[in-house]
Amino acid sequence: MNRPLAAWLFLAPALAVLGVFFLLPVLAAFALSLTDYDLYALADLHNLRFVALGNYWALLQRPLFWSALGHTVYFVGVGVPLSIGVSLGAALLLHSPLARAQAFFRTALFAPVVTTVVATAVVWRYLFSTRYGWINHLLGLVGIHPVDWLGDPHWAMPAIILYAVWKNFGYNMILLLAGLQAIPGELYEAARIDGASFWRQFRHITLPLLGPTLAMVSILTVAGYFQLFAEPYVMTEGGPLQSTTSVLYLMYEEGFTWWNLGSASAIAFLLFAVMFAVTALMLRLARRREAL
Repeated sequence: MNRPLAAWLFLAPALAVLGVFFLLPVLAAFALSLTDYDLYALADLHNLRFVALGNYWALLQRPLFWSALGHTVYFVGVGVPLSIGVSLGAALLLHSPLARAQAFFRTALFAPVVTTVVATAVVWRYLFSTRYGWINHLLGLVGIHPVDWLGDPHWAMPAIILYAVWKNFGYNMILLLAGLQAIPGELYEAARIDGASFWRQFRHITLPLLGPTLAMVSILTVAGYFQLFAEPYVMTEGGPLQSTTSVLYLMYEEGFTWWNLGSASAIAFLLFAVMFAVTALMLRLARRREAL
């Protein structure tokens, strides 16, 4: 048996699983997006009609879709830099030779990542409570009036961003910590001998050598934050005044509240197109930076 044939035989089980549980559902969802598949079609397939790109065109003319996309972009634009900044700061602290009990703090800071989103979101909803939330209690100690975090359209999304950063920064922290540990210590020793300050070491050694890891972390975080759903679903239900309605939340409502499965599938592929364009741009910028 030649090697190519043996390789395909070994790959066949994995390819079959990917085909059945990934490729076929994606193709089925794309086919649904080209139809008006809804509650009536569920009852009788004779009510199903082929509408081609009608669902996509209708969504692009729908203000609620653009509003949801704007909320999602706002969540990504603010949450991703904040999450990466917190992750990098925590990684630098854990990597410092002055840090103690590093194993304990790594576990403690990573714990929110592996906890259930629903459970932690419910806890944070109580923390943001106007009447008895700890956050407003702490603000009251310094003379600041209580803020209706989840009931005010101006504060609801920042509150969700704050929760999301706390929930997810531990994963990026572990990746960045691994990248920091891969940087040779001799470079820092030579820089200290030359009189370089901490900021110069960070700027000229840490950031350039951590660049590939930061690029990977940025792409993963952007892809994850574009899929905003559980946080507004549990904490605000898309409100107040639809100020936290994300693209995925809109897809959920279209598909499982109004049973417009064709429109919901079209939303999913429009979100995929946006994510693909953003990640492709980020990859191009990362490669250009490495080439300099």
